[in-house]
Amino acid sequence: MNDAQSNRHSWADQGTQGRGSRSRGPRVSRRRSRESNLQGIELLLTGAVAVAGTTGAIVAASHSDAADSGPYGSGVLGNWQIMGKAIATEATIKTVVARDGVFMFGDSIAVQDGRSLAVRLAGRTGDSLAVHNWSGRPTTPAVDALQAWATKYGMPRRILMATGTNDAFNPPVFAAQINRTMSIVGPNRIVVWVNTQMCRTSKAAAMQVADQRNSAWINLQLADAQRRYPNLRIVHWAEYLAAKPSRLIAYLREGVHTTVPLGQDARNELITQGLAAAKLALPQAKSSQ
Repeated sequence: MNDAQSNRHSWADQGTQGRGSRSRGPRVSRRRSRESNLQGIELLLTGAVAVAGTTGAIVAASHSDAADSGPYGSGVLGNWQIMGKAIATEATIKTVVARDGVFMFGDSIAVQDGRSLAVRLAGRTGDSLAVHNWSGRPTTPAVDALQAWATKYGMPRRILMATGTNDAFNPPVFAAQINRTMSIVGPNRIVVWVNTQMCRTSKAAAMQVADQRNSAWINLQLADAQRRYPNLRIVHWAEYLAAKPSRLIAYLREGVHTTVPLGQDARNELITQGLAAAKLALPQAKSSQ
C-alpha cells in the first residue's frame, strides 16, 4: 500500500466528541470534489466516535462586557471543558508516529478546520494527521495533551500548534507554554505554530481593542521565542489577514473563526505550506528519538 492509499484511513478514526448541537462538518459536495482531486484519497467518516458539539473558540463567563472585562480587557475564560472536541483514536496516533506524520493541537478553529486540513495535507505531502483539538481551550492544557501523547506514544518529527487565541484572556502565561512545548519536543523536531488574530465583532469597542492588543501580545511572545528556538516555525496568519484589510471580513466570521470555504482554505493552505517546508528541512532518515 502506498502513502496516499494508507493516508485515507488517517482521519477516519479521529474521534470527535462534545456537547450541544451537531456539527455536520464539510459539505458532501466539497468532500467529493476534494477526494477526486486527491486521486482516490478518501475522507471516511464511518470511524468517527461522535460528532463535535459547540465549537465557539471564546468561552466567556458572562454576557456582560462591562462586568467581566477581566484583568486584560478581553473578558475571562469560562468552562472550555464542556465544549466540542476532536481527538484522534489510539490507532491513528500510533500510525502517525510510525509514519512520521504530524501531531496537531488546537482550539475550535482547529475543530472546525482540521478535517479539511487533513485532506489538504495528505494530497500535498502524503502525510497523515493525528489531532487533539478542543474548542475554547487555552494553550496550557493543549501542551499538557502534547506531554501526555509524547510520554505514551512518542512523537513524529513535526508538531502543529494551532493554539493561542484563548490565551487572549491571560496573555502573560503564553511564553512559558511555548518554552514547555519546545522542551517536550526537543531540538531535533520542528514545531509549526499558527499565530493569532482575534477582534470579536459582537463585543463592545473597548473589548475589541483589548482583543487586538492581546492577540498582538501573544504573537510578540511567539516571535520572541522563535529567535531562541531555531526549530520553531511560525505560520503568519495575523500578518496574512492584515496585508489586505478586506480579508478580515472575507476570511473571518465574528472576528475569530474562519469562514468556510474562503477563510478555512486560506488558513489551511498557509499551514500546509509551513508543514511542507518543515518536512523538507528534516533529515531524510527518521531520528531514533
